Amino acid sequence: MDGDRVEIDGGIMEGGGQILRVSTALSCLLGLPLRVRRIRAGRSQPGLRPQHLSGLEIVRDLCDGKLNGGEIGSTEITFTPGKIKGGTHVADTKTAGSVCLLMQVAMPCVLFAASPSELLLKGGTNAEMAPQIDYTVMVFKPIVEKFNFTFNCDIKKRGYYPQGGGEVVVRMSPVKELSPINLTERGMVTKIYGRAFVAGALPIKLAKDMSSAAVRCIRKEIRDLYINIQPVREPDDQAVGTGSGIIIVAETSTGCLLAGSSLGKRGKNSDKVGIEAAEMLLKSLKHGGTVDDSLQDQLIIFMALAKGVSRVKSGPITLHTQTAIHFAEQLTKAKFTVTKSEEEDPSNDTYIIECQGMGMINPNI
Repeated sequence: MDGDRVEIDGGIMEGGGQILRVSTALSCLLGLPLRVRRIRAGRSQPGLRPQHLSGLEIVRDLCDGKLNGGEIGSTEITFTPGKIKGGTHVADTKTAGSVCLLMQVAMPCVLFAASPSELLLKGGTNAEMAPQIDYTVMVFKPIVEKFNFTFNCDIKKRGYYPQGGGEVVVRMSPVKELSPINLTERGMVTKIYGRAFVAGALPIKLAKDMSSAAVRCIRKEIRDLYINIQPVREPDDQAVGTGSGIIIVAETSTGCLLAGSSLGKRGKNSDKVGIEAAEMLLKSLKHGGTVDDSLQDQLIIFMALAKGVSRVKSGPITLHTQTAIHFAEQLTKAKFTVTKSEEEDPSNDTYIIECQGMGMINPNI
């Protein structure tokens, strides 16, 4: 601690942008001044990239905070939060940096704002190394709303690598407190659906090929379920640039949602894109958890803030999740335990993530 500034080492564990997102969101919520050193020390290009800087700037603006060291490439920042207010805020990565990662850092903050918020997020909607916006809408949204809040996510324009240009508007109202969640019963898979998309210069045939290849791959393991993966061509006035990809969601009898996704790129066979997404989904279904790898770490901050005990059953704990838990515990009074799940087939690598949340209360409501 420097005076009462919390010191964060941005180079440990996952060593990437997630440390920055979790710690600045919690700093904003708890009114804790923060210093983050060795930002993204674990990455080939250390320091702040445009999307991380945009994330820091939107949190600063949400709470009238002070940010020092906010430049591209900077490996150290200090952040002093103010009071979280609602209203309209814009974050623009000016690149194909992920709008979903901007949402990840801003959303916990605006839940505890003084009034409703509208976030206009600009950048990549379907970017590598981040959840696709379709994942956010189809999987993240229905599950995270179990913490007892709702949000609206309006995809105005899709933007792809390398130029970005996507626009998403997120609207949400503040809450008094978050309820804990209990996601420990997986149930049976009842349906599998998704979308395979192309945009820009690419023909719809590629979307159909991705979809067919994915269905064939899933059929080898799951024979008796109807699989509906819609091939879609994004309207030209709602997409910037050229891109393609696929997301496939499995829904279970208990309301769990697990997904696999993949993005197309130049020189990559469209069958391969479909098969990658299908294999990712099948792998998530194999371990018997109620969440997939992409959702696992995104729930941690909400579990930490909720009032009461949350329990989530997952497959092997990812490094992203371990990192999120580490920093949530460092900054809040939440306590996490991760235990191997015993009740199933011992060959299943399943775990229960349990959290006694800190019970954050919104002082404005």
